[in-house]
Formats: sequence, C-alpha cells, structure tokens
Amino acid sequence: MCNFNKQSEDAKSLIHLFMKKSAEALGGVNFLLNLIETMKTHKPNALIHSGKKIISDEALIEWNKVVFKDKFDILEDVIFSHNGNEAQNFNILNNQNVKKSKKILNMVKALAPIEFAVTPKDAGENGGFNFKIFDKIEEGYVSINPIFIAMFFCSTEFIKKALKHNI
Repeated sequence: MCNFNKQSEDAKSLIHLFMKKSAEALGGVNFLLNLIETMKTHKPNALIHSGKKIISDEALIEWNKVVFKDKFDILEDVIFSHNGNEAQNFNILNNQNVKKSKKILNMVKALAPIEFAVTPKDAGENGGFNFKIFDKIEEGYVSINPIFIAMFFCSTEFIKKALKHNI
C-alpha cells in the first residue's frame, strides 16, 4: 500500500491532490513533511500516542479518541496483510477466518468515530484539514482511507513522490 509507483493512476492522482491541498492548508510542503516526520518519531506508531496529538514546529495533528494497542495491532495487521493489494478501496472484511473477521469488525466499530484534525500552529489564513480512518463503511464492506495510511504508515518518501506526481 505504501509503494507509490504501484498505485493505480486514479489512486496516485487522488493522493497527489489531497497531499497538495493538505500542504497548502498547512502553509507549505515543508510544514506537512515536518509534521509527518515528527509523527514518525513516535514509536511504535503515533496513532497510539496517549496524548491524542502530535505537535511539530509548524503544525499539529490531534484526534478525538485514544487508540489502544490491541485495536492498533489489528489495524496494522489488516494494512500489512493487504500490502500487496495496491487498490485504494480494498475491502478489509474479506477474510476467510471467521474469528479474525469478528476482531476486524470490532476494531472498525471502535475506530470509526475517530476524526483527525490537522492545523497549522499559526492559523492565519490556513485552516488545516480533517480526515478519518475509514473511507467507506457499509454492510459487508469497509475500506481504509488511503490518506490515513499515507499519514500514519507510509514513509516521507511516499509523501514526497505523491507531491511531485504529475497528473
């Protein structure tokens, strides 16, 4: 999922446009990249940071609910098990194991209300942006937001490629 070159042209365009608008909303590409690099310093992942916010020099990202390690582990497993599937809307509920499917469904119910707000420290004319973990949640179908994956699981090189992509 984090190999930009293997993404479909539609996915590349979507990620490029969102990252470009996100950078503009924060005041520039460097502000966005600095925030993502700051997020990468939190181990094992910024998502399970108990403060529910990460602050960089010029921006901050905060979310409305604590993500516990057990739910994070399931989410991470789902993302990495679908790593070979570069399609942006893969169904995370496609799992043959009934017990694992139930764990995934419980994780989706727990994490669905979470919304991330990314704002510049100096709000000025730049308003920031929001996103959620899941793109679609329907009966029997759940897809993870590719922007969420890019922000929390992909490298800064992925983001740089997305920003440089020509449509």
